[in-house]
Amino acid sequence: MTDTTHEGGRRRRWIFLIVGVATALALVMSVLGYITTHSGPVDLNGNRVQAEDVPTAAASASAVADSGGQFVVKSVGLDVPLGALNAVGGTVEPTGFTSAYWIRNEGVSTKDPAKGTVFVVMHSLRNGGVGPGNYLIDVKDQKSKVGLGTTIQVDGVTYKVTGAQAVKKTDLSRSATIWADTPNRLVVITCLQRPQGGPSVDNMVIQAVRT
Repeated sequence: MTDTTHEGGRRRRWIFLIVGVATALALVMSVLGYITTHSGPVDLNGNRVQAEDVPTAAASASAVADSGGQFVVKSVGLDVPLGALNAVGGTVEPTGFTSAYWIRNEGVSTKDPAKGTVFVVMHSLRNGGVGPGNYLIDVKDQKSKVGLGTTIQVDGVTYKVTGAQAVKKTDLSRSATIWADTPNRLVVITCLQRPQGGPSVDNMVIQAVRT
């Protein structure tokens, strides 16, 4: 899947591949579902999930599931390791289902929030699977579970939610507002699963500002 966006005269090409049975949080992606198996990665409940698309060697080499920090949203009971990854060849491929990941080469480091926007992505799962993103989405009502003013901690830095919106995956990468590199800003992206099941067609985008 491909999409393009322009920012500051620079053309960026994004390709978000499906990683496993879940949502590889990204600008554009599909969800294949949750498949129980006897081997492979696990979700937050310790259930095995079948990875149908194996991340490339370059993507796997760039990603770490734990960079030493935590991603915490106390209001919904979410507290997971904060991993990190790079967009490799225009592709973002989270490699695990139990961590949140900040994108190293988009926006700024979690250590430098005053210099720009921190972008964090994570998996959500369907068909019984539970990834970090499942804590943030209300599938039945198709909205975010985190309201205005909700506190999010990223690597020890505290942010407060200013808004959340569902965005079509085909539109997300073209949004200059979402991808603006604004100081002291956080953007969290996960797939919004559908009540009837099947591949996700929207992303949930949560925006927050540093307190």
